[in-house]
Amino acid sequence: MAARDRYSRKLECSECGHSGYAEVSESDERRAGNRDFRIDEMPAGFSPEFPSSDPRKYMVRCQCGHKFRFERKTVYPPGGEPA
Repeated sequence: MAARDRYSRKLECSECGHSGYAEVSESDERRAGNRDFRIDEMPAGFSPEFPSSDPRKYMVRCQCGHKFRFERKTVYPPGGEPA
């Protein structure tokens, strides 16, 4: 059985600013093409909207009702990168 890569990712709503850290895991076997992505622990105030085994397709809903992709390209203004 393959091991799982585990990491945390900050979720932040662009509508209301609510944020928290999701604990996620995915298979470290990349040959199969399926990352077997899972959110193991969702922060308070967020819920799965459209779960998927692909983080680019996994949709999250904030407590304010705003929906967004778990994995998305974020563009920060110069000097605005998170620390």
